[in-house]
Amino acid sequence: MQSRAVALRAGIRLELVSIGLAVLEAAFALVIGTGSGSIALVGFGLDSVIEIISSSALIWRFSNDDLEARERVETAALRIVGWCFLALAAYILIDAALTLAGGERPQRSIVGIVVLALSFLAMTLLRGAKKKIGCALDSASMHADARQTEFCAYLSLIALAGVGLNAAAGWWWADPVAALAMVPIIVREGIEAARGEACSHG
Repeated sequence: MQSRAVALRAGIRLELVSIGLAVLEAAFALVIGTGSGSIALVGFGLDSVIEIISSSALIWRFSNDDLEARERVETAALRIVGWCFLALAAYILIDAALTLAGGERPQRSIVGIVVLALSFLAMTLLRGAKKKIGCALDSASMHADARQTEFCAYLSLIALAGVGLNAAAGWWWADPVAALAMVPIIVREGIEAARGEACSHG
């Protein structure tokens, strides 16, 4: 019982760290993305907002660890996050399509590249720590949250490719194309979560 209590406290601390990182990611990505016209950065920033919602739900659940409350909160949280993902996918799809059709050129953003690269490193480390806590607690939702963090790392790489190609080669279309590449992944995760199912990928 004591070891579970220790693991629960560690899980809460980990989710607080996750929220702190996601707040920084969202702030930098949304400000830089909006200023430079980068849909890939804005999409990544909005995904970080969803990460905050997911981590907050985990803290709520770990603070109410009896089995009945745990399952109820997990299902509700997954559905909320799922609908957020679907709204994000719709936004990216429409905005990226309009950008490509209108030929709008996002500005080059070196700061955006740095933010995305650091985010990838941070999310990779965080995912490993969350998996360890998930095993210690035998928690399906913590494992799902670890996969959500891995998913965030994937998105940072996709966005990094678009923003990097725009900055290095002047390929303005790489940014909205990278944003569009996020959509199928986001939709899949959104549908599964909206059904109250844990994310299924790696």
